[in-house]
Amino acid sequence: MASVRSVAGQMLLVQVLIVLLLVVAAVATLVLQARADRFDAARGRSLAAAGAFAHAPGLVAALRGPDPTAVLQPLAEAARQEGGVDFVVVANPDGIRYTYPTPELIGKPFVGTIGPSLRGRVTIESIRGPLGEEVQAVVPVRDPSGSVVGLVAAGLELSEVSSAVDRQLPLLLGAGAAALALAMGGTALAGRRLRRQTRGLGPAEMTRMYEHHDAVLHAVREGVVIVDGDGRVLLANDEARRLLDLPAEVEGRAVTELGLDPRMTGLLASHQVATDEVVPVGERLVAVNKRPTDRTGDGSAGSVATLRDSTELTALAGKAEVAQGRLRLLYEASVAIGTTLDIRRTAQELTRVATPRFADYASVDLIESVLRGEEPPAAAESGTTVLRRVAVTGIREDSPLYRQGEVVVFPAPTPQVAGFVSGHPVLVSDLGSDAGWRTQDAASTAAVLDFGFHSLITVPLKARGVLMGIANFWRTRGNAPFEEDDRSVAEELAARAAVCIDNARRFTREHAMVVTLQHSLLPRGLPEQNALDIAFRYLPAQAGVGGDWFDVIPLSGARVALVVGDVVGHGLHAAATMGRLRTAVQNFATLDLPPDELLSHLDELVSRIDQEAADGDGEAAITGASCLYAVYDPTTGGCTLARAGHPLPALVRPEGTVEFLELPAGPPLGLGSLPFEATELRLPEGSSLVLYTDGLVEDRTHDIGTGLEILTGTLASAARSPQETCEAVLGALLPDRQNDDIALLVARTRLLAPDRIAEWEVPSDPSAVSGARAEIARRLTLWGLEETVFTTELMLSELITNAIRYASGPIRVRLLYDRTLVCEVSDTSSTSPHLRYAADEDEGGRGLFLIAQLAERWGTRYTPRGKVIWTEQPLPELP
Repeated sequence: MASVRSVAGQMLLVQVLIVLLLVVAAVATLVLQARADRFDAARGRSLAAAGAFAHAPGLVAALRGPDPTAVLQPLAEAARQEGGVDFVVVANPDGIRYTYPTPELIGKPFVGTIGPSLRGRVTIESIRGPLGEEVQAVVPVRDPSGSVVGLVAAGLELSEVSSAVDRQLPLLLGAGAAALALAMGGTALAGRRLRRQTRGLGPAEMTRMYEHHDAVLHAVREGVVIVDGDGRVLLANDEARRLLDLPAEVEGRAVTELGLDPRMTGLLASHQVATDEVVPVGERLVAVNKRPTDRTGDGSAGSVATLRDSTELTALAGKAEVAQGRLRLLYEASVAIGTTLDIRRTAQELTRVATPRFADYASVDLIESVLRGEEPPAAAESGTTVLRRVAVTGIREDSPLYRQGEVVVFPAPTPQVAGFVSGHPVLVSDLGSDAGWRTQDAASTAAVLDFGFHSLITVPLKARGVLMGIANFWRTRGNAPFEEDDRSVAEELAARAAVCIDNARRFTREHAMVVTLQHSLLPRGLPEQNALDIAFRYLPAQAGVGGDWFDVIPLSGARVALVVGDVVGHGLHAAATMGRLRTAVQNFATLDLPPDELLSHLDELVSRIDQEAADGDGEAAITGASCLYAVYDPTTGGCTLARAGHPLPALVRPEGTVEFLELPAGPPLGLGSLPFEATELRLPEGSSLVLYTDGLVEDRTHDIGTGLEILTGTLASAARSPQETCEAVLGALLPDRQNDDIALLVARTRLLAPDRIAEWEVPSDPSAVSGARAEIARRLTLWGLEETVFTTELMLSELITNAIRYASGPIRVRLLYDRTLVCEVSDTSSTSPHLRYAADEDEGGRGLFLIAQLAERWGTRYTPRGKVIWTEQPLPELP
């Protein structure tokens, strides 16, 4: 009813508009008539009051009296109340009021027309006076001679005049409302009935609906036959005509006259209800559903029957089920294949998905180079093909197929070679009659046939133009042979697996490249030194190479630097960054920088690298790097350590107690916000310093706190060597699935024997050089190093002479008998000597040049109190 598109809505709208127009016209007429009636009534009352007062005796005398207002105002007010008017005004010929209901307005000009009244006429007009819209009558006052000596006006406000409209308007509006309600109610009742019959549709919609229904009725693949209560056909669509072989003009004919099968005739002509009742019609089996069309169910109004060809539906259902199974298989393959970037596991996932739903057995054979991540060679156009079987799965474990890991050689006539060379799948419906397949190996093919294999599809594994191997799908006795439709399914399975295998191959190649780069950037071995007994382990992550590194760097004075660092992230960039940082640490270490200064320089380098990456072509910046740098001196047992955002090192004392050294927590490299602080400790001989990266103690299965607890318990042993400690720690903490690199460095401290250290002070006097030379010769002779006496005397004489000449304060000399002979001269000056070539006329400048020629290594090391110039000489070989 609410929609004007329906017939009922349109009827209602028209009737409402008609009633509203009639009510509006009646109200307008009544209002106009009421206004006219009010005007007439007001005019009559005003004229009567004005005329009566104008002809009252004594009025003329009062007007000519000395004070007309005092005499006439009470009389005018009494006349106004008696006459039922709003005002009675007496005015002189000039229009000045003598009386008025409002005394303040007496003496004011009269509002209205007085010209005609001054000429002796009565004036009746409508004005807007002080009281609103008024009707007033102006009557002249004449003296006995007939002259006009004044005016009397009486008036009445129109709103004060009652009219019949006040009584008729409510009645009229009520009648209009009743008429409107009756019209709406009648239309609603008619519309409701019409709505039930038309189901709320308009004429255009009903026409369109019948057209659509007619089109759909003849387009569906179900037959529809409508029969009336007398057994005559009212309608039969095209599908019903086809299924029942009905004639063209069937409407209006009785069902018994159509020549149908007696069972079908009886079913259609009766009032029986049927549900999926199968009736033979010629060579077809037709499923019939029949329902009455009337609401009472007595069958008097006829029935409608739907017909389906169950033979065709059965075939279609079978095809749909097969197609659905294949789609489900392909969907499961897309989810199950390629879960990792491991080539062998991806191949196994393919074989597991394919069996037993698609094939009884499935195998994958790949080229050897693919397993190493390399590009496979181009397929030969003829000849044998050598592949390695990487996966095989079947319904039984005792099949005669080649086992996983075996090398398979396929000769040219086999389907495997044909598919591998051509790049297209090959279907062999009957293995027993295929001569090409039997050429592979007479004994093995006979065993395969005896086992029950009878059908094969071999599909090449090709992705992005790279041919990597083949996938074989087998069926055995008890299952139907492969058909052409199965070829596309096998090809789709192989295509999905090929992309995943190629992804895994490329990942393997890139991973191998990064691992190679990483290994080339890491230490190949440990340098020769006597200060520490060192063992290390480095394990790259299984998912991707990271940026962890370690280093052992021999320093001057028999000292050794230990370094462990970690670059956040994985991949080639992390490995390359690790190499840059390791090289920088080695270069800074050669300058004999203290650990805190070295980390400061390294932090500045990382910041500069990040800035270059930001200003460059989008190279990734270092998102975070940590480092721990320690220097151990075997002459004193002292160890100086500093860290930049790295985990704390562990110290295992000789008695087996474990503690984590509390080093100042410096910020990670590259932040450049806080300075680094170094801590100096004295380590007992036989202590083990354990340095590691966070990949050792932190894993997805536990947090770093748990990892540190396990590490502490594992290290608590005094009897293990560094190698045994590494094995024990990895055995306790190595996860099943390693997601991060692990670097572990265990260093057991040693002390240089006191009898191999000689140290004394030399006075700052040139005459003391000879005494120093004598002491050097005596000490070297005591150590059995007579062959080095001359060279050592020469170098130390030059160093002591330079210190006496250019420095001030005490001068000390120290000899260390280690793997090399170390000579050190220390003074309080911070000026470092520089090697140069002396001119022919120069008296000096040849001393350092001579030292550089005689010593294996030499350099300068700064201390808080000055500097140390040192040299290293190789020891003579023992006989």
